Amino acid sequence: MAGKKLPRSPLAPKTFPKLPEISGVTLYAVETGSRYQGRRDMLLACLAPRTTIAGVFTRSTMPSAAVDLCRDHLRSSKGRAGAILVNAGIANAFTGAAGAKAAQTVCRFLADKQAIAADRVYMASTGVIGQDLDPLPLTRGIENALAGHQSSWRHAAEAICTTDTFAKAASRTARLAGQTVTINMIAKGSGMIAPDMATMLAFGFTDATLPPKLLQALLADATNHSFNAVTVDGDMSTSDTVLFCASGRKPVTGEALRRVDDPRLSGFRKALIAVMQDVAKQVASDGEGAQKLMTIEVAGAIDDAAARRIGLAIGNSPLVKTAIAGEDANWGRIVMAVGKSGERADRDRLSIRIGGHQVARNGRAVAGYDERPVAKHMRGRQVHIAVNVGVGKGKSKVWACDLTHGYISINADYRS
Repeated sequence: MAGKKLPRSPLAPKTFPKLPEISGVTLYAVETGSRYQGRRDMLLACLAPRTTIAGVFTRSTMPSAAVDLCRDHLRSSKGRAGAILVNAGIANAFTGAAGAKAAQTVCRFLADKQAIAADRVYMASTGVIGQDLDPLPLTRGIENALAGHQSSWRHAAEAICTTDTFAKAASRTARLAGQTVTINMIAKGSGMIAPDMATMLAFGFTDATLPPKLLQALLADATNHSFNAVTVDGDMSTSDTVLFCASGRKPVTGEALRRVDDPRLSGFRKALIAVMQDVAKQVASDGEGAQKLMTIEVAGAIDDAAARRIGLAIGNSPLVKTAIAGEDANWGRIVMAVGKSGERADRDRLSIRIGGHQVARNGRAVAGYDERPVAKHMRGRQVHIAVNVGVGKGKSKVWACDLTHGYISINADYRS
């Protein structure tokens, strides 16, 4: 799809959100021509000296060179960061020693330019798997970026896109230890989307002061409530990366923050989850060829983790997804998906609602069930499914999309 402009998703937000500047974060979005022509395809984020960083990555056994590099740098730098570089179009995955060398070459070049330790440079790559990454366009891009002007958040979000039809971003503020702090996040993702996590790159920034271990715990928890709760096609990427940076420009008032259970973190944690859920839902809304966003709520599971797995089984089911695309209120497919999840469920207590309308209760169709209001709900862009499996108190919410002919067209032509 390198030369094709995809139509904007009908589920896209009407406008790009307003993201305020964050002290200690400088963004540059430039065109390198490494794969795409005539568009920005590289993002450079330069970070203040005291910046801490946390990361969550794909669980694929075939990780990209950039994922390996980020994991190594998180360990060796003990959660410190000076810059993040993102290239779109070439994933630098399944490229062996050459891929690792290319990633290291780019990072060392940037480290030298910024006069920082090499392990404080992080890299993310997204695009075609199996193609070698040429460092030269990226190193030239770094020089051009640093010689140019700071970019907007919108240009930064656009620079990391591949088959995305719109740039994804969100922002929130929170009170934290005597300060009002800001959280901004940009993300890309459209296909090869499934926990854990998705062909998804996401980069969050805050001006708060947070130590690396605490930042890591907060990010991991928020990821489980957001990016690990979205699915487009059930395919796990080689490149999934979420990096979250705290510039430290808003100092803590009073005792330093060290514990996740510190009550002063309550508002910040809620804001972080809200930001990440916002962009995660945008990813699901931009599923390749998607026409409808599915919100799936599962209750009555043995625990929250089981509820999430049931929700993902529903959201990943091709039969459920095509029924949603066809606006067919075939709730039997939801029953099937619950059953195949492998999680405990009581068949004779199972209940299902679609668009708020009860269609099944206690393991049977509702007597006199009128399908007309359900069919009307399914003709909309937002489809809501609620399931109670009747075995416990576990609950979860998952976001997914329908499966249309557009998904086939996009992915059949992806390399052309």
